[in-house]
Order: sequence, then structure tokens, then C-alpha cells
Amino acid sequence: MLHEHRPPSVEQPTVESLQPKKQGFLSSLFGRHLPHEPAAIVPSNAPKGLYMYGDVGSGKTMLMDLFFDTLPANITKKTRIHFHNFMQDVHKRLHKVRSENGYNVDAVPFVAAQIAAESSVLCFDEFQCTDVADAMILRRLMESLMAHGCVIVTTSNRHPTELYKNGIQRQSFIPCINLLQTQLRVINLDSTTDYRKMPKPPSGVYHFPLDKAARSHADKWFRFLGDFKGDPPHQAKHVVWGRDIIVPQASGSCARYEFHELLGRATGAADYLELMRSYDAFIVTDVPGMTYNERDWARRFITFVDAVYESRAKLVLTTAVPLAQLFLSPDEIDAAMANRAREKHPVPPEDKPKSRPDHENMNQEMRMLMDDLGTSLEVFKNSNVFSGDEERFAFARALSRLTEMGTQEWVERGMGLEEKGGLSEKEGWQRVRSRWREDSL
Repeated sequence: MLHEHRPPSVEQPTVESLQPKKQGFLSSLFGRHLPHEPAAIVPSNAPKGLYMYGDVGSGKTMLMDLFFDTLPANITKKTRIHFHNFMQDVHKRLHKVRSENGYNVDAVPFVAAQIAAESSVLCFDEFQCTDVADAMILRRLMESLMAHGCVIVTTSNRHPTELYKNGIQRQSFIPCINLLQTQLRVINLDSTTDYRKMPKPPSGVYHFPLDKAARSHADKWFRFLGDFKGDPPHQAKHVVWGRDIIVPQASGSCARYEFHELLGRATGAADYLELMRSYDAFIVTDVPGMTYNERDWARRFITFVDAVYESRAKLVLTTAVPLAQLFLSPDEIDAAMANRAREKHPVPPEDKPKSRPDHENMNQEMRMLMDDLGTSLEVFKNSNVFSGDEERFAFARALSRLTEMGTQEWVERGMGLEEKGGLSEKEGWQRVRSRWREDSL
């Protein structure tokens, strides 16, 4: 159907039409002031979009990317972007319109028209709503985009009816859920297999523990991924929203940090996205285990991993604990697994063990646990480190993505190795990654 789709020309509303209606004297005294919300009518013949949901590693993003890359030639305006980055851009645009025209103006239709004029097909990765500010505008934003002929294709980790669950003023978000279910085909891609974790040759980018070899590991990869001859290691500075971001060591397109220099302080998604625009590879050393007391570090680390993965960059780590134990200490793993076992097979009080289990087989247990994210999600449900379903899913997704980024295939891609095609392969990947950065960031 898309090969015949001709989106209507976008009519940008005037600022005057979006001002609140003036009230008479009596209505201002006795009436209730209502914001001006012009109804956006979605054409009945508009092509339906897609909403693909499922667990980590089930192939949602791959299918969406395949769809995006094979769109027919008549679709000349298209955008593929992570939903979090999209909403950041929306809020920036809303702020600009309101600051220029007054904060009473209804900026949502204005911004929707801007976006629709730029893209007739919008592909969102990881559609979710965890913020009340997003929840309050999403229905009208989506409705306005569809009214302009925008076709929306998105992935998510949950069914539309599960979005913004237990959120503040969720009742106001229900119309958005209904809109998604009406205008998008909802497809369940749940699978018992995490395809990112299927066996592939490891690349050796992750080193554990933090011993003498850890430093030489980081030095070796920095020399390999950087450009010591053409651009010797140096400190670099970038600016995000008026703030300086310092890179302690940079060489070529590789940035090197010690964990606390990057994630031990108040940094966020905007900082990481700016770094992705400037670098193709990152080395982060001295990554600690992050338990309940370090959950802020864990959240930042997960956001950083997502940014690296979305930009298709390379990541080298030296860690204090195995990757599988980055977010849970052995004691927390014991407690979570014990809780899970009790739920399945309650044990009489007199039969309960009086000492903690032997850890001789912990690494093997953890490998098995991480190989089955369905099991791990049940285990982490009993942990205090992550305080909600969105965080638990983000944790599982981070582990899954770290696994994929640790493969030889991921690391060697775009390096111009002779057996992979040499210079032509490197140049081809640079063009592809440049497009990825434009679409994703």
C-alpha cells in the first residue's frame, strides 16, 4: 500500500489560530477556561502503521530497520529515530515555539506539522512512556501526525495497553492507547530466543577482573581503535546545551574514560548522544559492580550502553566483576533466586538451609541465567536494584546488547580488514553508520 501512498501537502497552522480563544467578561467570571485543542481528523484512507512489541533480542529493531531500508522510491521523506531522542527533539521544538510566541499558544499542532513536513514515514525504536510530560502530549501529537498523512512504525517492549502503567494521570493517556490500537497494526514478536545471544565468536573487548592485565588490555584497544600517529592522545572538549563535556583521552575517533569520569557524576542521555556524534569507539575502564547502593551509576551506564548500541559504535570495558554480575551482587543473586525458588516450591521452615549456598558454581549458574533472559527477568523481579518494569527491561536489554557488542562480527565491522573487503568495506560502513547516526541521534 505504501508504494501508492501520496501524503497530502502539510498545511502549517498559523500561530494566531493556536492562541487560546478570548472569553467574554461573564464567561471569564463564571466559565471555565479550556485550552484550545483543534480536533485532528485522521483520514479514513490513510495507510495503517505497525506496532511491534516483544522481549529483548526478539528481532523487533531488525525488522523495523529492514522495513525502513526497503521503503519504496516514492517515500522520499523518512526518519528512523530512537523514541527517547524523538521526544527530546519534540520538547525542544515546543519550548522554542512557546518562547517565541507566548506560553499560552497551543504548540503541539504547530510542531506536529513541522515534523510531518520533514517525514511522511516515521520509524520509532523503543516506544515507551515513563514521563508525565510526554503522556500529556502524546495523544494529540500522534493524532496530528497521522492527520497530516504520517505513517508510524514502532517497536516497543510492551503491548499498547501496558504503556504508562501506574503512571500519574494515566486516565489522560488512555486516548493515546486507543489511537495506537486503532491506527496501527499491533504485532506480538515475543520469542523464547534472544537472537543477539546466539553463539558468535567473541572479540575479547571485555576484560575482567581489574588486575595488572586490565590496563594493558585498555591500552592495546586504545592504540588499535585510535589514531596515535595522526592524532596522538589528547584531552578534548565538547559542548552540550552550554555545558562542557571533557574527554580525558581522545585519539582519532576513539574516546577513553575511566568509569567515574564519565558515569560517576551527573551526566545524561544528551551528553552521551553528543559523544556518539564525535566518536566511533569508546573505552571505559574500572567499571565497578553496581548494586542497590549504586543504582544511579547503573541507570547512567544502561543509558550509555543504549546510546553506543544505537549509534553502532564499538565499546571496550575493563570490569571489576563479570558482566552478568554488573548489576547484582552475589548476595542479591542468592536472595533473588531463593525468593523465586520459594514461590515455585514453598519450603517448610524446619527444612530451610541455615547457611548461604556454596558459590563454587556461581559463574556457571550466572552464565545459564543470562543465557535465558526469561529466567533472568523473573529473578530480577525480586531484586531491589531496579524499581519498575521499565528499569528491569532496560537492564535485560543492556545485557543483551553488551553480548552482541562483544562479538567479533560487531567489532570488526567497518575496520577495513582485508578478509572483510579492505578499504571498500570500511568506506561502505562509514556511509552506513553516518546514515544511522543521522536517523538515530
